Amino acid sequence: MAGHAAENHGPMAQFEIKRLVPMELFGYDISFTNSALFMVLALVLASGFLIFAMNGRSLVPSRMQSIAESLYEFVAGIVRENLGEEGMRYFPWVFSIFIFILAVNMLGMIPGSFTVTSHIIVTFALALMVWVTVTLIGFARHGVGYLKLFVPDGVPIWLMPLIVPIEIVSYLIRPISLAVRLFANMMAGHTMLKVFASFAVSLPVVAKAFPVLFTAAFTGLEFLVSFLQAFIFTVLTCIYLNDAVNMHH
Repeated sequence: MAGHAAENHGPMAQFEIKRLVPMELFGYDISFTNSALFMVLALVLASGFLIFAMNGRSLVPSRMQSIAESLYEFVAGIVRENLGEEGMRYFPWVFSIFIFILAVNMLGMIPGSFTVTSHIIVTFALALMVWVTVTLIGFARHGVGYLKLFVPDGVPIWLMPLIVPIEIVSYLIRPISLAVRLFANMMAGHTMLKVFASFAVSLPVVAKAFPVLFTAAFTGLEFLVSFLQAFIFTVLTCIYLNDAVNMHH
């Protein structure tokens, strides 16, 4: 019994997906879970914040308007740097990705909440969406010529049988690497936080100082990591998009 209780409160318990509203469709489990709840919350809160912040735009911006404009300019700068002005047509899509990941990451920092991006199925779905969209844009803009992406300029003909398969494999694993990077960082960070927080609770009073201080410092670092992971995912999305739009290699 004690072991079962300890398991329920272990560092991995925070990642458990729980059914909130059990549902089934054609034999498939489509239950509304805590993961779905926090994705909906992230969408509602992020949309609500941006709409409210920009609703009463003024020359002297309020604090909320300043934050919203800073986020806009931050992502717009990433898009322009990687894609140029022509790439701004894809800005709404890229901005939505950044805001959604940032929102779910920050929601996951609230004690007792659920970190959506700690599950690889979620990060893989996001990464696969990016990969499929970028691939479709590439073929829509360049047709069969998009396949030239796998034939780097300046490579001797005799090296092509080796280089082309490597380029194809590296292209196909993009969604996997993109998904694992976000998932691994969020899961590892939250696990470390839970472990040291457990130490702070279980140790005697005289020994609590180090785990408490470390947990506080690591929490601040984890907020930074949450932002950086949204940033990195967005930058890589723009880099992949640049391959599809400009065919730079």
